[in-house]
Amino acid sequence: MMMDTVRIDMDSVEYPARLREIPDPPKQLYCTGNTDLLNERSIGVVGARKNTVYGKNVALMIGRRLAESGIVVTSGLALGIDGYSHEGALEADGKVIGVLGSGIDCMTPQRNRSLMRRGLDNGGLVVSEYPPGEPGTKWSFPERNRIISGLSEALVVVEAGLNSGSLITAKHAIEQGRTVYAVPGNINSQTSIGCNLLIRDGAVPLIIIDDMIRDIGAMPKKTDSLNCDLEPDEMKVFDVVRQMSGATMEEIISGTGFSPGLANSLVTVMEIKGVIESYAGRIYLSR
Repeated sequence: MMMDTVRIDMDSVEYPARLREIPDPPKQLYCTGNTDLLNERSIGVVGARKNTVYGKNVALMIGRRLAESGIVVTSGLALGIDGYSHEGALEADGKVIGVLGSGIDCMTPQRNRSLMRRGLDNGGLVVSEYPPGEPGTKWSFPERNRIISGLSEALVVVEAGLNSGSLITAKHAIEQGRTVYAVPGNINSQTSIGCNLLIRDGAVPLIIIDDMIRDIGAMPKKTDSLNCDLEPDEMKVFDVVRQMSGATMEEIISGTGFSPGLANSLVTVMEIKGVIESYAGRIYLSR
């Protein structure tokens, strides 16, 4: 059952300070859930709807790590990267904000309505500048992107094609004075070309998630997400993969100082244990 929706006008003390400062701020916000989150530390995470496995894993890791460090994860609740960032945050019992391009009761896509309810049940928030009953249009979804970046202290683009709406959000973030981070990707991948171009044009490459957390003045929380015991050498591999949000075998060898034979055997054992998984030449932490 959906919670009640409240309206917050721009002249209200509850109106978020960060949003008040952006160009063309929404005149009002319709909110369902915990409105205290409007002024909490938040990082926006956006990306492709048709993501790769690489993008999914990175979005999950970003969402989890931000939540572990007490940072709200804000997205547009779209399919793909947006949704996975919220899933990662909720796995770590974190708080999320979903920004919609329609009235809250008209939320699309249908497939993410259950995710929206999970976020609300965990003390999250859903916001829109559109009143209840107003459906989304081809104009309203790009318009809501300025609110995603406006509510956030920084924005991360995980995957984006050349015509991705995520690039619109990045443009808004730059105009609003927010730092834009982009996840580097394969130069031959159509889902990474947008991120790679953002990096070319000045976005910060997101290599280590904790660096971004420190950049906004927060402290990454020390945590151990293991579900099984690891030997000391395995733990060194785990730390390299976690710190780099996914690593190649060469990066593991460099980061640990292990020989190629030892590194390969450790990775094999850890895959069997279900701690890590390989995809497209890189190694990631398993969910």
